[in-house]
Amino acid sequence: MKNKLRILFLSSEVEPFAKTGGLADVASALPRALYEEGHDVRVMMPKYGVISDRKYILRDVIRLKKIAVKMGNKEYITSAKSAFLPDSKVQIYFLNYKSLYDKKGLYLDPKTGKDFANNAERFALFCRAVLETIKILHWEPNVIHCNDWQTALVPWLLKNDYGKDSFFANTATLLSIHNMAYQGNFPPTVLPKIGLAKELGESGSDMEFYGNINFLKLGILHADSINTVSPTYADEIQSNEELGAGLNEFLKARKKDLHGILNGVDETIWNPEKDSFLPAFYSSSDLEGKSECKKTLLQESKLEYKADIPVAGMITRLDSQKGFDLIEEIKEALFKLDIQFVVLGIGDPRYHKMLQALQKKYPNKVSIHLRFDDRMAHLIEAGSDVFFMPSRFEPCGLNQMYSLKYGTIPVVHHVGGLADTITDYTENRNQGNGFIFTEYTGKAFLQAIQRALEEFSDKKNWQKLVKRAMKQNFSWKASADKYVKLYQKMI
Repeated sequence: MKNKLRILFLSSEVEPFAKTGGLADVASALPRALYEEGHDVRVMMPKYGVISDRKYILRDVIRLKKIAVKMGNKEYITSAKSAFLPDSKVQIYFLNYKSLYDKKGLYLDPKTGKDFANNAERFALFCRAVLETIKILHWEPNVIHCNDWQTALVPWLLKNDYGKDSFFANTATLLSIHNMAYQGNFPPTVLPKIGLAKELGESGSDMEFYGNINFLKLGILHADSINTVSPTYADEIQSNEELGAGLNEFLKARKKDLHGILNGVDETIWNPEKDSFLPAFYSSSDLEGKSECKKTLLQESKLEYKADIPVAGMITRLDSQKGFDLIEEIKEALFKLDIQFVVLGIGDPRYHKMLQALQKKYPNKVSIHLRFDDRMAHLIEAGSDVFFMPSRFEPCGLNQMYSLKYGTIPVVHHVGGLADTITDYTENRNQGNGFIFTEYTGKAFLQAIQRALEEFSDKKNWQKLVKRAMKQNFSWKASADKYVKLYQKMI
């Protein structure tokens, strides 16, 4: 193929090997979509203790058994194993240094619920080991695609520690920001441990941030290009101080290099026509299986099935960012409505308690599943009639796109990727695919829910809306094409 690119994709989590959020889905689906377009793509991630060699058929690579990485005054002997992304020929390498990565958590210590104290060291070593590993493989990437703060040191390393290394002379870097709220902030005392000069922690330096050091800031200043996971979020993080999380001035300064590319839906995983987690398949031309999914969802949620009562689903981290403060605000009014509510997720203990109290008070209307459960996530997407995403901010959001694919109509706050994917049905009955509220208040959210329920009672129009939603195309191919154009522009 003409202009075939070599793309190295770096991520701290990749589905199905290790996952805490949407980044893992992107890091699995985008490389596969790029490979299908004819590009040479390889993925690298840390080898956490939760990743089973046997389950995922991880193989030793003889020349990657001892990879020497210098960081600070210490030499680390790392290693790497390889496997393939599911249902693909995309090779993924797992970089290991047991004492740093062989943990049960990715970022948080399960025993304390807090960040690992040595996260700066863990991910700085990963960034350095990545560059040494590809040199041993003699595979020169045209683009290194970094994701979030855990890989944001790479652009700086290439311009400084590897600035005179001819191996990387033609390598460009892209930094994708999936959520500005996570930046990799640490005290400057870690700098010697991660092999960086103490000057980087001094006031006004590229890494200094309110007396700490900030990995994401360093990446923003040194990556050749930056992107976020939706066009609206790319604008918001420059113009809104809260959403820019203190870095909006640096993002604004790089406006011409900052792009927004919407994430896609991995249709090998999210497709009601062949989803193995579902009790029945269905499509936009035959919706019969959707009611079977609703019956199964309600049965497993210990709620009574009533065809005329809409089920609202949520699959999310239980956090005020995800709009649970609004649910708390409207809870009494919400459950006076004819509605059933099923929630899957874990998070802030305050919202665990709130939801458990609601389930106790409204046992015929509320069912709470406080856990991670892939099968239940698919069942909620298929078995619900509407899907709540009242997020305070949402860089991209994937669940609203999954919901559309499954004929489950989203009720969303008009921010980030939600604004880019959902058109309000009340305002545009010919193109609308959901229900939107613009003001971040409980009252506005409740009004959007009431509009959705009113439309649900008109079965004929609701079925038209469901079918239109299911026909929308959010495939990764369209997103992959945009990434390729950006890569080519960079190099």
